Amino acid sequence: MIATALAVSFVFVAIALAITFWRLLRGPDAPDRILALDTLYINAAAIAVLAGIALDTPLYFEAALAIALMGFVGTVALAKFLLRGDVVD
Repeated sequence: MIATALAVSFVFVAIALAITFWRLLRGPDAPDRILALDTLYINAAAIAVLAGIALDTPLYFEAALAIALMGFVGTVALAKFLLRGDVVD
């Protein structure tokens, strides 16, 4: 049962990755692209968590945490750049 749930989850998250990547490429403006990039980080972390569950190893959970941290910092930096034109004052 868990193997089926993992397979279905991998498929759905992969579809979400593809749709979000499409939005990143075709977004009408910069804020939409930033949100798509943020969603890509979330989906990548979800793939890492699913891989950790499937392979029964904690290494992927740590990788998901690192992906989420870099995604947050990247999103904040891009939003700050979009608002003010620079990241560091």
